[in-house]
Parts: sequence; C-alpha cells; structure tokens
Amino acid sequence: MTSEDGAAPGSDLHIDFVDGAVGFRRRSGEGRGGALARALGLAGIPEPEIVDATAGLGRDAFLLASLGARVTLIERNGRVRAALTDALARATEAGGDLAAIIARMTLLEGDAREVLPELNPKMVLVDPMHPERRKSALVKKQMRDLRDIVGADPDAHELIAVALKAATRRVVVKWPARAPLPEGLPRPSHTIAGKTTRYDVFVR
Repeated sequence: MTSEDGAAPGSDLHIDFVDGAVGFRRRSGEGRGGALARALGLAGIPEPEIVDATAGLGRDAFLLASLGARVTLIERNGRVRAALTDALARATEAGGDLAAIIARMTLLEGDAREVLPELNPKMVLVDPMHPERRKSALVKKQMRDLRDIVGADPDAHELIAVALKAATRRVVVKWPARAPLPEGLPRPSHTIAGKTTRYDVFVR
C-alpha cells in the first residue's frame, strides 16, 4: 500500500510490462506451480478473480493475469498510478498475447482499506512496502525509487486486517522471509517460503 502524502522527490518511475524483468518473467514460463500461484491456490480454478490491494509496480498482478486470472489492482499513490496507467497502455498497444493479458487487469484509484469491502473479493494479495533492509545495495533501483515516492507503510497492519474481513476465500501476504508480520495479526494457515520472500496464506 502506498501513501500520497508520504511521497518524497525522486526520479520518474518507469514501469514496463513489455520488456525488462517483467517481460523475462513471463517469457520464462513461470506457471501455476510458482510460489505466488500456489499461495493463491490457483490450481483447478480456470479463471481466478484476485484483488491486488497494493498494486505498486504491478509485477505480481501482471504475472497472475498472464496465468489467466482476472486481477483488480488498487493503488492510492497518484504518481505510481500514473506510471501503471502508462505501462498498461503501452503493453496494450504492443498487441498479441500482451494485450490479452492487460485486458484481464483493472486498475482502481483509492485506499484499499476503503475499496476492498466494496468489492467483496474472493482472493486478496497484500504486498505492503517491506521493512527497509540494512544492506540497501540488495534492493534494486526501481524498488528504491518506489520507496522514495511512497515512503513506508505504517498502516499495513490495518490493510491486512481489512483484507482478512473482506476476502471470502483467502488472503496472501507477501513479506520478507525472515521478518515477523505486524503484531496483532492471526497466525497464517500456512506459509510458502522462498530465499528472500515468503507468502503467508490465510484461508478463510
């Protein structure tokens, strides 16, 4: 989740769904056996409906849409939302399978804490701004640019709590592998862990 009034001056944010890391991820064929897809339980669901409550750079939403999911992205930061809108438009213009993927993505403006209850979502992905790493060199430039724009997410706990109330099937929280979740949240049903990131799954 991002913050309008927490933005700091920084370079313009450029999001690219055609080439770069996102394009490579799509071409590499990461399918429904990947960690994120497994966390959301996509196996056996022909056309899942997912809400990405923290759109950010849109990478996970794009991957999910490439796997056949219909994804609603929520982003409250104006600069990030403008960059996403531009990226979606350019990918649509590229045509072919890219345009088909983008057609399954819908970008909404607003604070996810207010929007989620109105959507009555089945599955929600929450990927708040993660606690800053001590070794900042490990964080890629685009993520540093995003952090410069949106700042921290002090209300991540509130958003996760809202998601847990709103979702009818499951909530997946993407979080650093070794970092504890914000205090006061229930224990996840299970966790899918990677080297640097884990997915805490809350089955409703």
